[in-house]
Amino acid sequence: MAGFPLDRTFEKLGSLLPASLRPDIPVVPVVRLSGVIGISTPLKPGLTVASVARSLDRAFSTGRARAVALAINSPGGSAAQSHLIHRRIRSLAEEKQIPVIAFIEDVGASGGYMIACAADEIVCDESSIVGSIGVVGGSFGLQGLIKKIGIERRLYTSGERKAMLDPFLPEKPEDVKRLKAIQAEIHQSFSALVKNRRNGKLAGPENDLFSGEYWTGKRALELGLVDAIGDLRSVLRSRFGEEVRTPLISERGLFGRRIPGIGAAVDRLQGGGDLAEDMISAIEARAIWARFGL
Repeated sequence: MAGFPLDRTFEKLGSLLPASLRPDIPVVPVVRLSGVIGISTPLKPGLTVASVARSLDRAFSTGRARAVALAINSPGGSAAQSHLIHRRIRSLAEEKQIPVIAFIEDVGASGGYMIACAADEIVCDESSIVGSIGVVGGSFGLQGLIKKIGIERRLYTSGERKAMLDPFLPEKPEDVKRLKAIQAEIHQSFSALVKNRRNGKLAGPENDLFSGEYWTGKRALELGLVDAIGDLRSVLRSRFGEEVRTPLISERGLFGRRIPGIGAAVDRLQGGGDLAEDMISAIEARAIWARFGL
């Protein structure tokens, strides 16, 4: 049948397919990265590279993906886990040759901002909290309390620095000095990472940008810490069209089974776990969020 409009026929047949099977509809999988990094509580497992690895792998393996979107809402936490997640995202993006767009929601601070820097573009709301490029650590001094209530501290170590900064022992200036040296090294690495990923975009004095201070999204845009003000739905529709599909890549694997890290937290809750340890973790997580008024 010479001259039969096959292209138009295929186009009509294609329009009858489900959206997930239509090759003409762009796909941008979304991975949600929410919570304190590294610190886990029974009901709110912390972000770790183990808990997000499968979601990231699935997102970057999504067929016809035009980009991968990261929905970030994190006040930070573990420096090591933040960096490991950052590296996993960059590794997948370079391997699959897929651009990454980070969308900061309430907070993308400290380690949360480090993860956002793994993206090729960072978008936030004008009221988002962004920055806090620094390192913080804290403890308690309880030696006075245990003495007051008549508890004797017994600690046995091998290695003169093994009990450094133990909260039940008096603080030693030389131990604090060592801790600060470690923090300075981590801070330097964090600052270098931001400079590399935001190369040519930073617009503020380094003494301010890397002081640990944080800003609203509007001010972060002026400082070059983010690229645009917006939200995930609007930006992706504007960029890829009204019909763009944005499937949320969940933490569950095949047949709905929980991945390691998530199931472990639920099992811990059901089994009772260590109540004191869980309470301390919850307090620590709450304190990290509270730094940003949340």
